[in-house]
Amino acid sequence: MAAAALLRRLPAARAPATAFMAARPISDSTAALTIETSVPFTSHLVDPPSRDVTTTPAELMTFFRDMSVMRRMEIAADSLYKAKLIRGFCHLYDGQEAVAVGMEAAITRSDSIITAYRDHCIYLARGGDLVSAFAELMGREAGCSRGKGGSMHFYKKDANFYGGHGIVGAQVPLGCGLAFAQKYKKEDTATFALYGDGAANQGQLFEALNISALWKLPAILVCENNHYGMGTAEWRAAKSPAYYKRGDYVPGLKVDGMDVLAVKQACKFAKEHAVANGPIVLEMDTYRYHGHSMSDPGSTYRSRDEISGVRQERDPIERVRKLIYAHDLATPAELKDMEKEIRKQVDDAIAKAKESSMPGASELFTNVYKKGFGVESFGPDRKELRASLP
Repeated sequence: MAAAALLRRLPAARAPATAFMAARPISDSTAALTIETSVPFTSHLVDPPSRDVTTTPAELMTFFRDMSVMRRMEIAADSLYKAKLIRGFCHLYDGQEAVAVGMEAAITRSDSIITAYRDHCIYLARGGDLVSAFAELMGREAGCSRGKGGSMHFYKKDANFYGGHGIVGAQVPLGCGLAFAQKYKKEDTATFALYGDGAANQGQLFEALNISALWKLPAILVCENNHYGMGTAEWRAAKSPAYYKRGDYVPGLKVDGMDVLAVKQACKFAKEHAVANGPIVLEMDTYRYHGHSMSDPGSTYRSRDEISGVRQERDPIERVRKLIYAHDLATPAELKDMEKEIRKQVDDAIAKAKESSMPGASELFTNVYKKGFGVESFGPDRKELRASLP
């Protein structure tokens, strides 16, 4: 689809950007705007939400900034990995930012999110900061998981973000467990359990969905369909790649995951449905620009033309940029200045994260054994006491 389709209900023309540079600052207005989603929602066993999404100039500017920060963070992580400052596995999210940002715009921090190992940007959306993100990526004490989780295990309990999980599909039953707790406590909140199209064939996913439907748990299963499970195209791995229908007896909705406003509308709709009626499946049609992980060049199983085509036609940041211009909320120069500021913010965060030390040896045993039992660790000959816990 063409990115211009997003603008078909917006004013068609505007004066040159230079005419506005001295006229007004970047808009922070909270006046309501109504914008139509890029494509219609496709639904299963449920009436879809309206395509008309209510937003504000301030929210659109926030979307642009937040997604730009995420994009810059992931590009910087690529460089840090190649410089061997990030070790182990590293899965980047650039291209998929609209899912994280749109979802967060529709819910509250009382709602829970749990995801797989492509988790850096979800952490930022939940209120995480760049320093703790980069520190965790580099295995430093200042990291959000104290340097012991790395790229795949970001975590922010005070915002109900429960990771960051490395076992394919294993986060979905955990997410349904979180939804069980929410219903048990009568909280009127919901859990968003994210997984990729590569995990969509996992048996544990269907087992968890079955019991969630039986108990009408407020669980929202979000399939981030970036169309490749590692290097395998969805059509080669799934007989039915219509993931929003995979719940069978559970309603589903297919969403343009590159349209932040569509994601916001779908997640708002899904939360209301789940709290009142039980689980629902959301399929986010999205795309990753990097390979599956940093060990995957990402171009052996898809063409460079395919990647550049998505960038040109569907990039989530560029779509919001066009909306900002169409509504005269900022000029190209102003957005360029914002992007320069973001680059500096990311660079400063990396420098600060590098100042953090590596975890000490005592950290090997924290968060493993419960304190209060006098746990002791010895060397192989049991003569040398290596560590003890109170």
